[in-house]
Amino acid sequence: MAKQNRAVRTRQELIRSAAETFARSGFAESSITQICVRAGLSHGALHFHFGNKRALGEAVESAAAETLLHITGNVPLRHPVPLQLLVDTSHLLARRLSTDAVLRAGFCLGSDATWPGGADLWQQWQDWVQLMLTVARAQGSLAADIVLDDAVAAITAVVAGLEVLGRRDPQWHSRQAVTPFWRLMLPQLATAQARAGIAPEGSCAEPPEGGERAAGAEWGEAGGRRAAQPCDALSCC
Repeated sequence: MAKQNRAVRTRQELIRSAAETFARSGFAESSITQICVRAGLSHGALHFHFGNKRALGEAVESAAAETLLHITGNVPLRHPVPLQLLVDTSHLLARRLSTDAVLRAGFCLGSDATWPGGADLWQQWQDWVQLMLTVARAQGSLAADIVLDDAVAAITAVVAGLEVLGRRDPQWHSRQAVTPFWRLMLPQLATAQARAGIAPEGSCAEPPEGGERAAGAEWGEAGGRRAAQPCDALSCC
């Protein structure tokens, strides 16, 4: 068991080191030697887990896609405040981009012309945004004149821009960077009634990482809602 756990830790360390190297230098300019040095492991240890650099890239991309799926969760078709959930999840994604090297590298690989991988994290995010806005429209939260595809494109483009800017300055991944976008977007996106109940800075309940927690409140066991805990300055998001 100890040997198995050590192998898992070694694999995770190699993925993390590869992610940091790819994000820093790009896929083509990253070498197996650089990754091994960063991980503090030998070439033999790397080749035991991964046949080549592309296999490492695929592992990074797969891990990043899994993390993104964990952040967004499934689309809750009966969520009480789908637009708040969208806002909260964008804050969570931005925050995780600043702290999760593998997630960050997954997005970087997607825009790297030298990377031949197949996953597309931005398409994964865009699809989730579209589904959330579809839920909001069915619920009656969207303004009547909103063109769904235009809204999806705008939200995806802005979050993508924040991700790119954050590679040089992590402040772009902060709550202070995401909130102004929603302050501008929500008056166009939501009905007046829905907008009154949406916090552009994010609600105080943690956004769902498995699709089980409601934004601004938590679901009770019988499907009721429990009030969120009071917000403490910027500690929530």
